[in-house]
Amino acid sequence: MSTPRFLDLPPGVAPHKIETPQGIFAALEALPVSGVVERWPALLVPGLTGSKEDFIAVLQTLAHSGRRVLAIDLRGQYETPGPDDPGAYTCAALGADVDLLAQTLSGGEPMHLVGHSFGGLVAREAAIDGRTKFASFTLMSSGPSGIVGQRARNGKTFLEEVPVLGLEHVWSTKMEPEALANGVPDEIIAFLHKRLLANSPTALSRMAEQTLNAPDRTDELRQIEVPTLVLYGEHDDGWPAELQSEMAARLEAECVVLPGAAHSPAVEAPETTAAALIRFWNAAESPHLDTWSNAV
Repeated sequence: MSTPRFLDLPPGVAPHKIETPQGIFAALEALPVSGVVERWPALLVPGLTGSKEDFIAVLQTLAHSGRRVLAIDLRGQYETPGPDDPGAYTCAALGADVDLLAQTLSGGEPMHLVGHSFGGLVAREAAIDGRTKFASFTLMSSGPSGIVGQRARNGKTFLEEVPVLGLEHVWSTKMEPEALANGVPDEIIAFLHKRLLANSPTALSRMAEQTLNAPDRTDELRQIEVPTLVLYGEHDDGWPAELQSEMAARLEAECVVLPGAAHSPAVEAPETTAAALIRFWNAAESPHLDTWSNAV
């Protein structure tokens, strides 16, 4: 569970509703305080039990680089409603939503795509399907296939308990005690509780299943030839660091390991995470900016 360290929105960051033919998606939108947008936009996709708020600490810095940046709630997550149909929450279905959002938001410009944890598996579907040509793709603390280790064991328990016992049980027996043990402030605990219960139980159950059972699509992603970054914390307790490093090698992608961070770099190391993303985005854009400027 990604746990934001603060909830107050920085200058230039505001709630936003994105209207699409598939419904309305909740987002946080960050714009340069100067009002001048000079670079290509970015779309940030959260992980399982997460939300757009997981990116609050990096949004202002990312926008200061001269771009519009949007962090979303996936369908069925927190403030984005979703149906009771489990088929709406496969990686492929959610990836189609990401495609649609990118096409809605980009204004015809190429768009950078970032997926955190389960959001990386979803965003990967959007990158592979080819309906949207992304400017770049970042896998943040995400792996080549289903999650392993302790988080996999937690995911299996979650998958067993949610349909039978409900989200309040998961909160009171697992998530709240963990937050209290970690000294999370009361206002953040209240937010985490509200966020969890606002999720669709159907969505979370299906997403947990997808996180556990995702196939390895690394070779397919490599064929897309989109500039790719693999970014994770040195203490990541999700997919093992060596597995993410191997995935980066298979993709011939840049690999950045963030000192001091674990599974949620945007929360645990926001400045170094933002700096790595900005440098990568700028490098991905640089060969194309003159050509793009002449075309438009």
